[in-house]
Amino acid sequence: MMKQKFNRLISTCVPLPLENVDTDQIIPARFLKATDKEGFGDNLFRDWRYDKKGNKNTSFVLNDPAYSGSKILLAGKNFGSGSSREHAAWAIAGYGFRAVISSFFADIFRNNALNNFVLPVVVSEPFLAELFASVRNDKKAMVEIDLPHQQITNLTTGNSETFEINDYKKHCLEQGVDDIDFLLSNKDKIEKWEHDNV
Repeated sequence: MMKQKFNRLISTCVPLPLENVDTDQIIPARFLKATDKEGFGDNLFRDWRYDKKGNKNTSFVLNDPAYSGSKILLAGKNFGSGSSREHAAWAIAGYGFRAVISSFFADIFRNNALNNFVLPVVVSEPFLAELFASVRNDKKAMVEIDLPHQQITNLTTGNSETFEINDYKKHCLEQGVDDIDFLLSNKDKIEKWEHDNV
């Protein structure tokens, strides 16, 4: 999975107006045998996207060609609950989503998403309802996520909200670096501190 900088994103949204979507629905347990991050996007929401014979469920939103290329998943409250499997974040990122919007995320999922260059954006329930309404009325409705200013805007209505993010994780997303990259970039400072404090 490629490390990508995240600054400003404008995209349509894939609407999934379901609450309490857990990690087993995001990526079923039978797909957890792999140890690298590749290929999980193909099985994102597998049991909703396909029937038991492997045929596409044409009524499921990810199979609607109108949402092809969308970089934002618009989800109901309490997204990513259940087990702590990081594979759920791998599947979200592997599918091509750069951000997930909800009114509440499970803590472990939120951290796993950030560690995999997916931005979880927490908005108020009224703003989330407005976003769902805009997408319901127009599948091409656009949303702008401005990470530097921590602001999300419904470009249909012009309404905006600010969102919270840990300063360190914000830095990592903006620079496209993970925890190891960050430590390596500070190697000289760490060695100096160790030298000065022996």
